[in-house]
Amino acid sequence: MTGPSGSSVTGMHAITIPEPGGPEALVWDEVPDPVPGEGEVLVEVVASAVNRADILQRQGFYNPPPGASAHPGLECSGRIAALGPGVSGWAVGDQVCALLAGGGYAEKVAVPAGQLLPVPEGVDLTRAAALPEVVCTVWSNVFMVAHLRPGETLLVHGGSSGIGTMAIQLAKAVGARVAVTAGTKEKLDQCAELGADVLINYREQDFVAEIRQATDGAGADVILDNMGAKYLDRNVQALAVNGRLAIIGMQGGVKGELNIAALLNKRAAISATSLRARPLSEKAAIVAAVREHVWPLFAAGHVRPVVDRELPMREAAEAHRLVEASGHIGKVLLVAA
Repeated sequence: MTGPSGSSVTGMHAITIPEPGGPEALVWDEVPDPVPGEGEVLVEVVASAVNRADILQRQGFYNPPPGASAHPGLECSGRIAALGPGVSGWAVGDQVCALLAGGGYAEKVAVPAGQLLPVPEGVDLTRAAALPEVVCTVWSNVFMVAHLRPGETLLVHGGSSGIGTMAIQLAKAVGARVAVTAGTKEKLDQCAELGADVLINYREQDFVAEIRQATDGAGADVILDNMGAKYLDRNVQALAVNGRLAIIGMQGGVKGELNIAALLNKRAAISATSLRARPLSEKAAIVAAVREHVWPLFAAGHVRPVVDRELPMREAAEAHRLVEASGHIGKVLLVAA
């Protein structure tokens, strides 16, 4: 690669977005190598994974936070290629997976050391790319914020998604009961295989009525919601007394009407979080909690990544089409090599 002055510039390939648009807006191009700064490591990427946030970024609706890579990709797996100043506890050659603010759709990415995780025991390096974003999202929202406890009921919307398949497994691992919504029998069957107890086809059934029936009228103690506005009122109806609604997405819109009286009557709570723009210290705390509490579950065989398929990273456009069509179960991976 040649720089503006004609000098040689070390380069790599990455997915770029020259202009917002459809999947065709994703371009596999040569770009400069990232350079790890203070407290960062350089990871040679083996695989990344497609998340809904990547689609929003491609469409021009979700820009990376200041200082983050402009390339999409909120998680990756790979090998450490270099250590930046001030990094300890890691070595060149370590196999890792990482939570990112951007840059996963590339051959290399610079990562704050606090957002690195070792590849969990029992998971191969490529499939580890399916873990950081979903595990950190589920653990931080369902357990650190909503405090799901053994014996409680968790309702997961989009149970066959990457987030959903992980939420089912983690909730079952801690002794909770799990209800899910999904749009096809195939997806619900997969949720059942992962341990879901209550299966609700949202195209044919009213999830409020179904969750009440399944809990003898009590409702769900915790709801993990990716829909936002469209489900807001019905989610409150579906909550149990002292229930907690954790909103992590806006697939159903951004503005909804909230019945405050219903919320007060149930002494319920609503939280809404995202990972990407959080301060480094908060991300590091979540990653540390995941390593402590979740990684042993992989080693014990209680939890596993659910991967729909793997595609070459240069075919990211096709991967986005697949995810937007919502026919997949679990994660769609992008393999760099």
